[in-house]
This record gives sequence, C-alpha cells and structure tokens, in this order.
Amino acid sequence: MRDRTPLRLTRVRPEPAFTVTFDGRDLDVLPGRTVAAALWAAGITSWRTTRHGGTARGVFCGIGVCFDCLVTVNGRPNQRACLVRAEPGDVITTQEGTGHDGAR
Repeated sequence: MRDRTPLRLTRVRPEPAFTVTFDGRDLDVLPGRTVAAALWAAGITSWRTTRHGGTARGVFCGIGVCFDCLVTVNGRPNQRACLVRAEPGDVITTQEGTGHDGAR
C-alpha cells in the first residue's frame, strides 16, 4: 500500500527541524508545531503533575480549555502546551504542581 500521508499527497516539504530542550533532552521539532505536538512526536505523553497527589497529566482537550497540559516554557510556568508554538531554542520543563517553587 502506498504511503498516503498529507505531506506526500500534497508534495509539501516542511522547513528544516529545529531543536528544543525538554527536561534536559534535545528534541527535533518541525516548524509550526505546538509544544504539545512536539512532545507527542517525541513519544512524551505527560509533562505536568497535579497539585494534590502528583498525578501525571498531558493533553486532555487539545484546544486550550482544560488546563491539563500546563508546562513551563523558558522559565514561565502555566503555559498551555496545546496553544504555545514551539520556537527554536525553547527550554521546556515538566511542571510540578502550580509551577511555582514550594507551592503545590
């Protein structure tokens, strides 16, 4: 069976990937992807823990309504990974609790 991905069907060639860092690990990201899409593409499905109990969270709604996908980007906590576009050189870290040191 032929590979019938949207990129092949439209003969589109994405721009070259760039690098972001997630919890110290370099990830290649295609331009235009959100942080959530970049993490998913790398096989990462959770990047936040809840304030009570430390339960792992990732994308739930995918449209910026639920706040389950909160992540810290470039030192800024509480960024919705499904809405924030990944940019070259971004430093992304797992957010624990509220994302503020010592506050759960």
